[in-house]
Amino acid sequence: MLKSSPLTLALLCLTVLLTTACSRQEIYDAAIDWERTGAGLEASRITVGDLEIAYLKNIESNNGDTIVLVHGFAANKDNWTRMAGELTDDFNVYAIDLPGHGDSSKPLDLGYRLEQQVSHLARILSALNIDKAHMMGNSMGGAITALYAATYPEQIKTAVLFNPAGILEYPSELTDLVLDGENPLIPSKPGDFERLIDFAMEEKPFIPWPILGVMEEKAIANQDINKVIFSDIREAGLNTDFRDAIKRIEDPVLIVWGKEDRVLDYRNGDLFKRDIPGAELTVLEGIGHAPMIEIPKESAELFLQFSKPYRSEKDTDQMAAR
Repeated sequence: MLKSSPLTLALLCLTVLLTTACSRQEIYDAAIDWERTGAGLEASRITVGDLEIAYLKNIESNNGDTIVLVHGFAANKDNWTRMAGELTDDFNVYAIDLPGHGDSSKPLDLGYRLEQQVSHLARILSALNIDKAHMMGNSMGGAITALYAATYPEQIKTAVLFNPAGILEYPSELTDLVLDGENPLIPSKPGDFERLIDFAMEEKPFIPWPILGVMEEKAIANQDINKVIFSDIREAGLNTDFRDAIKRIEDPVLIVWGKEDRVLDYRNGDLFKRDIPGAELTVLEGIGHAPMIEIPKESAELFLQFSKPYRSEKDTDQMAAR
C-alpha cells in the first residue's frame, strides 16, 4: 500500500493548484482523501439515535483485531490518519468523530462531560457492532478511553492513553492561560490556529498553506461548541470522581506522554500510573501533546509492543506472515 508523506502531500497540493482552478476547500478535500487512502482508510457515516456520526475505517478489512481511536478536544478523526497507516494492514481501524467534533453532529445541549461522552461512544460502538477492541485516546480522548475501560472492561483488550486529560494535579502552561481568560485551544480569529499548533506540538507536522487555511476556518466556525465542550470536560480535573473511577480499571493500560506537553503536564502521568492497577508509563523526550501526530510510526510501534501479549492468535499469525 502506498503510504502518504509530507513530500507527496505537498506535491499533490501543488499539482492540483497548477492544473486546476480548484478552491482551497477542494484542495483540502483532495489532500485529506489522499492521506486517508494512503493510510488504507475511507470515510463513512452512521446514524445513532438523533446523531450523525462520521468515522474512518479500513478500505479493506482483515482478520486482525479491531482498534478504536478516540481524538482529543476540538480535534477529529484525521488526527489519527498517519499513525493508523502503520496499522491498517494488520488491524481493523475505526477512528471516530465524537459528537460535537469533526463531521459529526454538534448539538450544543447534548452533554459533554467525560462520563456522558463515554455513554455516547458506547452507543456508537454498539451501532458499529464493535463489542471488543483495543482502544487508544489522546488528551480528552485519553480520559474517555480510561473511563470507558473502567465502565466497560469486557469490551477492551488494551487501552493506550496518549497525554490523557482527567488529572490536573500538576498545572501546565494551558492552566495558567485559562485562568487568565485565554484559551489557545479554541481559535477565534485568523492566526489562532497556527498558534494552536505551535502551542500543542513540539514536532509539528508539515501542513501546506491551503490546507492550513481551511483547518483554521473550520476551527473558528466551531468555537461555540468548543466552548461548551471545554467547560464540561474541565470539571474532570476539578473533582475526585475521575480518579476513583480509573482505579477500577482491570484491562492492560499503557500511558504515553510527551515530555514537552504544554497542554497537560507530563508529571500527571505518574498519577495515572499510580491510580490504574498495573499500568505502564512511557515518557517521550522532545515530544508535545500529540505523539500520534508528531511521531506516528513510533507511536504505532509502542502500541504494537505493548499489545502483543493481548492480541488474538489470528492477528499475531497474520503479522508474522508478512
